[in-house]
Amino acid sequence: MVNLKEKPFYLNEEEIKWVEDTIAGMSLDEKTGQLFTLLKAEPGVNEEAIKAAVEKYHQGGHRWQGGNKADAWKRNMLFQRYSKVPVFIAANCDEGGNGCFPEGTFVATAAEAGAAASADTAYYMGYVAAKEASAIGVNWLFNPVADIFMNWRNTIVNTRSFGSDADKVIENVRAYIRGVKAANPNMACTCKHFPGDGVDELDPHLALAQNTLSPKEWEETFGRVYQTMIDEGLETIMTGQIALPKMSRKLRPGIKGRDIMPASLAPELLTDLLREKMGFNGVIISDASHMIGMAAVMKREDAVPRCFAAGCDMFLFANDIEEDMAYFKAGLEKGIVTEERFSDALHRIIGMKAHLKLYRDDIRFTDKKYLEEWVGTKEHHSYTVKAADEGITLVKDTDRILPISTNERKRALLVYVQSTPNSKAYSGDPVRCVITEELEAAGFQVDQSPNYYDLEGHNGVSQMNFIKMLNCGSREVFKQKYDVVFLFINVRGYAQENVVRMRWSCNHSCEMPWYVEEVPTVAVSLNYTNHLIDIPQVHTYVNAYGENRENIRAAIEKICGKSEFKGTANETVFCGREDTRY
Repeated sequence: MVNLKEKPFYLNEEEIKWVEDTIAGMSLDEKTGQLFTLLKAEPGVNEEAIKAAVEKYHQGGHRWQGGNKADAWKRNMLFQRYSKVPVFIAANCDEGGNGCFPEGTFVATAAEAGAAASADTAYYMGYVAAKEASAIGVNWLFNPVADIFMNWRNTIVNTRSFGSDADKVIENVRAYIRGVKAANPNMACTCKHFPGDGVDELDPHLALAQNTLSPKEWEETFGRVYQTMIDEGLETIMTGQIALPKMSRKLRPGIKGRDIMPASLAPELLTDLLREKMGFNGVIISDASHMIGMAAVMKREDAVPRCFAAGCDMFLFANDIEEDMAYFKAGLEKGIVTEERFSDALHRIIGMKAHLKLYRDDIRFTDKKYLEEWVGTKEHHSYTVKAADEGITLVKDTDRILPISTNERKRALLVYVQSTPNSKAYSGDPVRCVITEELEAAGFQVDQSPNYYDLEGHNGVSQMNFIKMLNCGSREVFKQKYDVVFLFINVRGYAQENVVRMRWSCNHSCEMPWYVEEVPTVAVSLNYTNHLIDIPQVHTYVNAYGENRENIRAAIEKICGKSEFKGTANETVFCGREDTRY
């Protein structure tokens, strides 16, 4: 059983009494509800629906999604008002406050923070995330990401990891948490995704991913990251839908391959390793239960109780709420989940709420005035600018064309490569407009390369548009017309394909880099760091880490020599190939 006097709880006798009294006053349904963190993704605010849901399901946690800051604040306050027991209100804030609502401040990606010389950017990411999340009543961040980016093909972790080195990750994870606590000492932090993503190339949303490191390799890398944070008082850990097969075989000799489960369902990883060997005393929550890495490995009626039996204290999201809660209670009746394990999970959950002082109304509820005082401030914006200056990275400039002076190379062609539009209502990408504006502000005369989506090819309108996209034209005319080509890449993906790569807007497109030996060309990635695998022929490549105006402006200033490149690339950017370095 948990010891609530020890880290990370540090409860006094009065707080422990509140925990015991709270649990003693619950029905079985109320206790069961405490084990679930549910998602509310509908637009707007429906007070009656919120009241009915809370009174029926008694959920312990709420992970809101969607809507502006005013709606988010109102929705979260209603969850607290109608809940008998204070509710965990959680948010994903990988990059700053923008993880909470559209008005939130993007500070930097973890990759950008990891490229900087110091951990200051990670600190400001945590500080802004906590400050802006607190404005809408969030008390639990599902951050920071503690994964190590070891496999360049892994695009689910690419920009979410602080780097490929355990020491770099530790330094930045620690700084992020320190920033959170400076902004709000009553905000819980979460390291994820235990036992660690970044080794496999599979996205756990789509398949059971594997961390294939040996026990010794794992202990020296991912294990060291988690052990450091546990020793420093980390409050919660999120389990990934990721298996650690070699460790499972060590801890469970003779285990069959098909029985090797993701961490969320693996008692050898959660109870034997994380609890007993590593000494983690806080709350363990599963990653999203709809992820195929968990949902496809066993029947849900078995997975729900086995998740708790393995060592998880909370279950993230539900398929059918009533059904999932019934599955848990059936598992309790069958002895899959013991009464002791049930009680232990409840004490950790309510104990963490006591640790966060949620029994106090002045902490449980948030004044609406903070929506204006804490969100999108000039101070927070200054951290975005500073992060861009510190992190943007010149990966290579082998032909030494930088800096580019508009006195010598003024006439520019902008080639903009974006993610495939998901809607037939596509009418252009606003990021390309920002790039054009910033290039022109820097003194360039900018033409935009044709894009098949803009030529209505995405809607299947004209074969002539396709033919136009195949025409690269005369090389000599091209060289007379342009002094420089800027290839801006704004590609990202999520839970749709395992490895996300560059994709030109049509086959044999004139966007493709035939021009790199004709005219000096600068490629700039606004998201993923590994695009050299698809454009190794480009001799000048910059990782700018963000599609926001601040990062775009900073990248252009550095390309033009108005400020120096300060970020440092790690080996993953070269994708294990020699030609990407030329």
